Amino acid sequence: MDERIRLRLDVSYDGTDFSGWAVQPTRRTVAGVLVETLDLVLGAGAVTGLTVAGRTDAGVHATGQVCHLDLPTLAWREHQGRLLRRVARLLPGDVRVRAMTEVPADFDARFSATFRRYEYRVTDAPWGAEPLRRRDILAWSRPLDLAALNVAAAGLVGEHDFAAYCRRKENATTVREVTRLDWRRDPDGILVATVQADAFCQAMVRSLVGAMLTAGDGRRPVAWPSGLLARRERSSEVTVAPAHGLTLVAVGYPDDPAEYAHRADRTRRLRLPVES
Repeated sequence: MDERIRLRLDVSYDGTDFSGWAVQPTRRTVAGVLVETLDLVLGAGAVTGLTVAGRTDAGVHATGQVCHLDLPTLAWREHQGRLLRRVARLLPGDVRVRAMTEVPADFDARFSATFRRYEYRVTDAPWGAEPLRRRDILAWSRPLDLAALNVAAAGLVGEHDFAAYCRRKENATTVREVTRLDWRRDPDGILVATVQADAFCQAMVRSLVGAMLTAGDGRRPVAWPSGLLARRERSSEVTVAPAHGLTLVAVGYPDDPAEYAHRADRTRRLRLPVES
């Protein structure tokens, strides 16, 4: 077997016209576009093992996505000086590979990650979202109270069973540790929720945002979102916020590359499926 090398790719994309990250035979996906482009440059089948930190849903964006892949060492040595620019010329405008970095073979974009950080953007302006920002900002029809949003958020920080906010998968835990959850209002009036955790189960971030927004506009008490943590099944009362307001902005990894394998082993023991 040819010697192979592992690369880390830092990726950004506008998720509007993608059916999510994962390859689907009849749909346009981020992974599908990346593989097709790399095949054009390196030859069909050269790239194997494409693995992503967080498999974003259809319509979700990313400015800090991370994935890894393996390719023949000879191909990398031949193309590495110009591969990034060649890929940039061939990729469509709604996805960019910002960096390609050689990493140890035990680096795992998914399981070596220590955190994922998302931002969700909302405007409560009476005229809605500005036309140039309509793809990444949710227009909310009711005024939102920043203080109420942050009180609701504070009750969700920590390690909890987020079953009420997750689409449960067989043999998968819904226990997660949220290390950061807060809201700010930027100078342009846009409200931004920052959510960080070791990992997220499917639809969890948008479900949390949906619950907090109903507290922020006064339709629910500020303690209602945290009160749902006592439930062990998904709550039908929680409305999942639309995908287009959500952006994956960062994925963290151990500072010491020697810790990649240890972190990956620990994560696999904690949970099998990890969805973001």
